[in-house]
Amino acid sequence: MTNHWNDLQNSDCILIMGSNAAENHPISFKWALKAQAKGGKIIHVDPRYTRTSARSDKHIALRSGSDIAVLGGMIKYIIDNERYFLEYMRDYTNASFIVGEDYEFKDGLFSGFDSKTASYDKSKWAFEYDENGIPKKDETLKDPRCVFQIVKKHFERYSLDKVSNMSGISHEDLTYLYDTYTATGTAKKAGTIMYAMGWTQHSVGVQNIRAMAMIQLMLGNIGIAGGGVNALRGECNVQGSTDYALLYHILPGYIATPLAGLDTLDQYNQKFAPVTKDPMSANWWQNYPKYSASLLKAMYSDDDPQDAYKYLPKLENHKASEYSWIPLIDRMYKGGFTGAWIWGMNPACSSSDSEKTRKALGELDWMVNVNVFDCETSSFWKGPGMDPSKVKTETFFIPCATAIEKDGSVSNSGRWMQWRYAGPEPKDGVLTDGHMFHELWEEMTHLYKKEGGAYPDPITRLSFENMCEDNGHGHMEFSAEKTARLCNGWFTKDTVVKGKQFKKGQQVPSFAYLQDDGSTLSGNWLYCNSVSDTENKSQRHNSSQTPLQEKIGLFPKWTWCWPVNRRILYNRASVDMQGKPWDPERTVIKWNGEKWEGDVPDGGWAPGTKHPFIMRKHGFGQLYGPGRADGPLPEYYEPLECPIKEHPFSKTLHNPTAVQVKDEEKAVCDPRYPFVGTTYRVTEHWQTGSMTRWCSWLVETEPQMFVEISPQLAELRGIENGEKVTVESVRGSLWAIAMVTERIQPYKINGNDVHMVGMPWHYGWVMPVDGGDSANIVTPNVGDPNTGIPEYKAFMVNVRKWKEGDK
Repeated sequence: MTNHWNDLQNSDCILIMGSNAAENHPISFKWALKAQAKGGKIIHVDPRYTRTSARSDKHIALRSGSDIAVLGGMIKYIIDNERYFLEYMRDYTNASFIVGEDYEFKDGLFSGFDSKTASYDKSKWAFEYDENGIPKKDETLKDPRCVFQIVKKHFERYSLDKVSNMSGISHEDLTYLYDTYTATGTAKKAGTIMYAMGWTQHSVGVQNIRAMAMIQLMLGNIGIAGGGVNALRGECNVQGSTDYALLYHILPGYIATPLAGLDTLDQYNQKFAPVTKDPMSANWWQNYPKYSASLLKAMYSDDDPQDAYKYLPKLENHKASEYSWIPLIDRMYKGGFTGAWIWGMNPACSSSDSEKTRKALGELDWMVNVNVFDCETSSFWKGPGMDPSKVKTETFFIPCATAIEKDGSVSNSGRWMQWRYAGPEPKDGVLTDGHMFHELWEEMTHLYKKEGGAYPDPITRLSFENMCEDNGHGHMEFSAEKTARLCNGWFTKDTVVKGKQFKKGQQVPSFAYLQDDGSTLSGNWLYCNSVSDTENKSQRHNSSQTPLQEKIGLFPKWTWCWPVNRRILYNRASVDMQGKPWDPERTVIKWNGEKWEGDVPDGGWAPGTKHPFIMRKHGFGQLYGPGRADGPLPEYYEPLECPIKEHPFSKTLHNPTAVQVKDEEKAVCDPRYPFVGTTYRVTEHWQTGSMTRWCSWLVETEPQMFVEISPQLAELRGIENGEKVTVESVRGSLWAIAMVTERIQPYKINGNDVHMVGMPWHYGWVMPVDGGDSANIVTPNVGDPNTGIPEYKAFMVNVRKWKEGDK
C-alpha cells in the first residue's frame, strides 16, 4: 500500500475494484466517505451489489475475471483522449525508454515463450542501453519502440465493444467509469484505487494490479496525497507477515531466498543487487549487500555473514509453479512429505480443492496443527468422507495464545507499525507463538547435541538469544520487545559510519547506516529506525502535526511507518523537477531552498538530482515492467475455468504461465458446469471461521453456508429463496442455502446470458452442527504465476436443487 488509510480522504475519485471495503475493511471505508463528503466520487466496480455499492456514487457490475479487459480499456481511453499527465509521465516513468528489438507480442504471447516449460525468457523484453548501460530514451514519446508507443499499440485492441462483450459492462457505464476516473490526470486532481483479494486471487492477479499501477502512473497519481495503489489487507498483520517473509520466495525485508548455484554471499548479492551507472538513479537496491549481511548477522551473530550464508536453504529457482501452495499440496498428495507443521492455518477449509487437501493430509506420517480452537485441519481425519481407520497420519493439536494474550506489533495496511500490549494471561500451559518457537528450537538443539545429525549447524548456531531475555528464574524466554529491537538492529562493535561514532550494542538509527561487513545486524532493514536506544516508536501515541502535515493528515508522530516513518511512498513524484508541489493544496513534501518539508522525503537529495522512484534500478515508475513471469505488460486472459472458448483480444485463451496441476480436469465452456462461481467474505465471520464459528452470537447472525443467485437463475433452476441446493464442480460438491437476490444479475457475454453465483468461504464441518462445509471444495488448483495465489474468484460450477443422497 503506497499511502495510508486516512489519506483516502484527500481523493477526488476513489475506485474500489476487487474489494467490498464497507463490509470487510470498514475503517478504510470511513475515510473514503470523508472524501465523498467533500465532493469526491466513489465508484465501485464489482460483480455483486454490496454495502460498498450502496454508499458509492456508482456501482458497475463486471463478470469476475474480466478486470484486465476493463483496465486495458481505460489505458486505451487515457491515450486516445490524452488524459495522461504528460510532464509526470514523461519525466517520472519509463514511457520514454526504448525497448530492444527482441521484444514482440503476437496472438497473446510475448517473445521468449517456451511452451515446454510454460515460461518466458525475460531477456527478450530488455531495454536498449547506451555505452554507459543507461536505457536509451525518446522524450518526445514518438519512437515506435519507446514504451509509450508500445503501450499504445498493445492496448489499441481494447475497444469499448470488446471490453463490453467480455465484462458485461455497458458502453454507457464504461464511458462513465473511464471519463470520471481519468479526470484525475491533472496536477490539481487526485485519484486512488482500493483493492483486495478480488484482484489478487486470479491467475492474472499480479497483472490486475500492474494494470492499475500503469493507470496511476499515466495519470500522475503515485506519490501524491489522495493517490496511490492501495491494498486493503484481510487481517490486521497481513502487511507485517509479508514484511517478515511469510512467503517462500523472500526473506525478511523482501530479500530474495537464495538460489541453488549461488554458493557464496558475494554471488548471491551480485545476482540480486542491481547495477547502474546513471548518476541520477538512487538505485536503492544497490544496498542489498548491506541488508543481506545485517540479516545474516541477526540470525547467526557468532558467524561472519559470508559463513552464515551457507546455512540458508537454497531454492532451485523462484518459480511459484514449484514452491507455492498449490504444488506443495500436490506433492503432499503424492506422498512427497513425511510430516507437516501447520501453524495458525486451517487449509482443510482455506485451500483450493479442499477435498484434495484433506486427502493430502492423510498421506503424512505426522501432522501438527497449532491453532486457537479445534478446526477442520486438526481433525481432518474424522471429517466427511474420511474413514479414520484408513488414515495413517498421527495428528497433534497444540493450542496457542490469541493475539490479545500477547505483546507485539502489527503493521496495518498503511505500513503503520503499532504496538499492542497483552490483555489477559493465556490459560495454563498455553504459550504464545514466539515462546513455542523458542522451546521447539531449544529441544531440537538439545537433540542434535545428544544424537548428532547430518547438518545441525543451521539450527544449532541460530542466535535465538537475540530475541530472548531472562525470565528471572535463570531461563531465557522469548521477548517481543527484544525482538522488536533485533528487527531494528544494533552495532556489533564500535564503529564509525558516515562520520558518526557508534558504540557496540547501540541501536542502528536508520537503514542508511547498515553495513555489509558484519559490523551491524538487523532482522529487517525496512524496520531499521523503528526502535531507538530510548524508544520503541511503535508505542507512540502523539497526534501533533505541523500545519503543512495537518493539511493532508500525515500524523507523523502517531506510531511509526516503514520505511523511516515515510507515510506516502515515492513522494518526490508529488513535486516537479524544482521541488514545487504539483498541487499546493495537497502538499506531501516541498523544497524550501535548503531542505524538504512535510513527509519524510524519498531521499533528501535536492530537487532534480535524483529520479523519484528510488526502489527501481533506473529510478522511474514502470509502465513497462519486464520482471514479471507472465509478460512486461498486462494482457487479457480468461480464468483457467471459464464460460467461453475464445475471447476477442488474442488467440490465447488462458494465461500460458499460470500455476496449475496439469493432470487435473478443468471446466472450460463445459455444459455440466455453466455458471461462474466466486467466493468472498462476510462481516460476521473471520477467514475459515475457525474462531468465529465457536461464537454463538456470530453463528446466530450467519448460521449456515449459503449461495447467492439471481432471480433469473432461480427461475431457470426452479429454486426458491431459502431452499437447500447443491453446488458442484469437477472437484466436488457441497450443500448451501439459496439466497435469491437482485444483488447478482446475469451478464451479457458475447451476446449470451452468463450467470454468476457467490459463496462465503468461512464454513466447515467442525462447528456449527449443520453449518455446511467449505466453499473451497469446488475451487480449482490454479493460480498466478508470480505469487502462486489460487484463483478463488472465478471458476465454473453448477447449482441445482438438493436431493437425498447429496453431500
